[in-house]
Amino acid sequence: MTATTSDSADERPGRIMAREMAEQPAVLRRILDEGAPAVRQVAQEIAARRPRFVLLTARGTSDNAALYAKYLLEIRLGLPCGLTSMSTTTAYGARPDLTDVLVITVSQSGGSPDLVASTRAAREAGAITLAVTNNADSPLAGVSEYHIDILAGPERALPATKTYTASLLALYLFVEGLRGGDGAAAKVLPDLAGQLLARHAEVRALAARYRFAERMVITSRGYGYPTAKEAALKLMETSYIPALSYSGADLLHGPLAMVDNVSPVIAVVTDGKGGEALRPVLDRLRGRGADLVVVGPAHQVEQASAGFVLPTDGVAEELQPVLEIIPLQLLAYEVTIARGQDPDAPRALAKVTETR
Repeated sequence: MTATTSDSADERPGRIMAREMAEQPAVLRRILDEGAPAVRQVAQEIAARRPRFVLLTARGTSDNAALYAKYLLEIRLGLPCGLTSMSTTTAYGARPDLTDVLVITVSQSGGSPDLVASTRAAREAGAITLAVTNNADSPLAGVSEYHIDILAGPERALPATKTYTASLLALYLFVEGLRGGDGAAAKVLPDLAGQLLARHAEVRALAARYRFAERMVITSRGYGYPTAKEAALKLMETSYIPALSYSGADLLHGPLAMVDNVSPVIAVVTDGKGGEALRPVLDRLRGRGADLVVVGPAHQVEQASAGFVLPTDGVAEELQPVLEIIPLQLLAYEVTIARGQDPDAPRALAKVTETR
């Protein structure tokens, strides 16, 4: 996948999304080389204030990045977390006591009015506020006490790709900073991301399975669950296929009944405790004859109908989501192209969604 030098010289559908996906190794490297010291400084200052609880605020793709941060904060730090229901503040006017609560708002643009309003209200209610954005000059960064710039560069395609992986890495480095770590384990990510992008042809072949799909189910557990949610979102907003994402545990509590031998299921299997927890779910899916595709380690892919092997050796489980999503971004792109649509311009969507 080669970036074009001029949009006007290349009118292929999806050219902008393709270019931005291809930028991800460089973006990850930039965060590690240029952004990490600033992230560590913010983390040290916030750690010194000893927050008692964390609230995470976001929409869309950023909401999936925030869910990843929730797993990190609860598992790595033992710090209780919640996902904000912004309407309690913006629509109902609730003003909870947020003294010593860390409120992290994740937003690619930093421009959505409800994110800005809820963050401002949180700060007024005593919260420590941190914005994680791709725009240091955004309204959200302006109302927050602290800011982390994810350094992804301008993102023009409507489906967010490089800002998602950049947000994951920035949030990982922040959590590592809170616990006094240096985040050195993440240094393997840029090269591995490049290797995954070079396997685009594998994903194109896989996409042929879904050209005529009427719906899809995507499942995972643990650190992989945010990846399942983000993959479903990418497929829905680009190809318009109804894609349902479930925790593997939730899938067994009812939705499994809709899975049959013609229902495509993608399982995101992290190499670690999350993958181990997903194993009984995979057994049930195979027992129902599901068209099961696994994105994960080789030994799991071998037991599925098809799959994509991830390079998980030596990669900490908590870092694998940065890699897991890349073949699924490519899959959304390829399925959309195969269905004759343009992934750069999904219908009815805008780059900055102004919810209130």
